[in-house]
Amino acid sequence: MSIVKDTIAITAITLVAGLALGVVQDITAGPIAQQQEQSKQEAYKAVFEDADSFEVYDVDADALAANLAENNFNAQTINEIMEAKDASGETIGYALNVTDSEGYGGDIQFTMGIQNDGTLNGISILSISETAGLGMKAKNPDFQDQFKDKNVEKFEYTKTGATSDDQIDAISGATITTNAMTNGVNAGLCAFRYVEGGAES
Repeated sequence: MSIVKDTIAITAITLVAGLALGVVQDITAGPIAQQQEQSKQEAYKAVFEDADSFEVYDVDADALAANLAENNFNAQTINEIMEAKDASGETIGYALNVTDSEGYGGDIQFTMGIQNDGTLNGISILSISETAGLGMKAKNPDFQDQFKDKNVEKFEYTKTGATSDDQIDAISGATITTNAMTNGVNAGLCAFRYVEGGAES
């Protein structure tokens, strides 16, 4: 009889705890989503200061992924493309949210802003879990600013010192992170060219 009582008591406790967790999740889901959206908007603004607003650019995700794959960007995902608008509503470029899965510590997610003429305003890292003191240096302005105000078809990294606009100085001791960031940015540039070619869903 004691076992039955204990089982009923444990079942009741489990049900109550489960319901309580469900309620807490419902209460916190909204604010968390709102905070994530705000962080994303701030990241877009960081890479496109001249923009007055951002609107989602409607693109066929499958077709875009296929285009990236054709260009050998298989580890990169374009999560979102935003049209950067000026105060009059004119499109002055695009802000992209990119994930690269080639990081040493896993996925690296960042935003990048590209003007209509292909000039890269810069990048802003949203999430990264690389090695402290090595790959995490990708968050430093010294590294990120290398992409700023450049108009190139694609970047490559070098360990011997950048000598042209399309070269990025590798982070010392963090070639994998450097490679992931460079490939991620190049995938974003590829997506920009796809969009500029008039590809909409």
